[in-house]
Amino acid sequence: MKYAYVHEDDVERVDLSESDETPPDHEMLPIDDALGLAEMRAKVWRIDPGEEIGYHAHSEQEELFYVAEGTFSLKLGRSGDTEVVEAGPGTWWAAGPMVGHGHRNVGDETGVVFAFGAPAIEDEGLNPHDIDDPRR
Repeated sequence: MKYAYVHEDDVERVDLSESDETPPDHEMLPIDDALGLAEMRAKVWRIDPGEEIGYHAHSEQEELFYVAEGTFSLKLGRSGDTEVVEAGPGTWWAAGPMVGHGHRNVGDETGVVFAFGAPAIEDEGLNPHDIDDPRR
C-alpha cells in the first residue's frame, strides 16, 4: 500500500450489541478495514456509560489505546499484579502480548477510545488468569 485515507463518517459502523461475544452498547469503526491495513489493526470504539471491554490478553498482539472522549477505569497488568487507574481524554496506554488489559466507561456520556494492534492477526482474547506468568 502506498497510502490511504478515510474520514470516519465514511466508515461503516459496526453495532456489536447483537453479538454474544461482545458486551452490549458498543459501536466500533473498523478503520483498518476501511484503509486496507495489512500489518496492524485500527479501531474506534464508542462505549456507553457503564459498559466495558473486559479484562483480557492476547497471545501475540501488542495494543495501544487513546481516550478521545469520556472517563474510563483501566485494569492493566498480569493476573495477580494489576493496577487500576482512571483515564480521561488525552490518556494513552499500551499492553504487550500475554498482559491483561481492559477498560470500563465510568463517565456519564458515551466514551470514545482509539485502539491499535499489531500484528494484524486474529488474536482472540485470552483470560489473563489462565496465563502462566513468565516471570515465575
